[in-house]
Amino acid sequence: MTIVGIICSAILAVAGILCLYRIVRGPSMLDRTVASDVFVASIIGAVGVHAAVGRYSTTVSVLLALSLVGFLGSVSIARFAARDGDGSPHLEDGEHR
Repeated sequence: MTIVGIICSAILAVAGILCLYRIVRGPSMLDRTVASDVFVASIIGAVGVHAAVGRYSTTVSVLLALSLVGFLGSVSIARFAARDGDGSPHLEDGEHR
């Protein structure tokens, strides 16, 4: 492993630990959601660094699946957070129920 791989792995490990701390101690659900999204992104980065250092080309499908999971998780939480208190979706100006 090269020095660049070691440095990138260390930075991603610190980011993952900080994200896990925020997921556990986050004061709100949205803080935990953002932390979990950043955690998935750091895992994607770690898998990418591992693939680049080891010169593996078979991990592209793993990276694609992880990015899809992160995207769908973010979209679902954003849709949940955009709902009003009565459970109905947030309406723009001029729209009717």
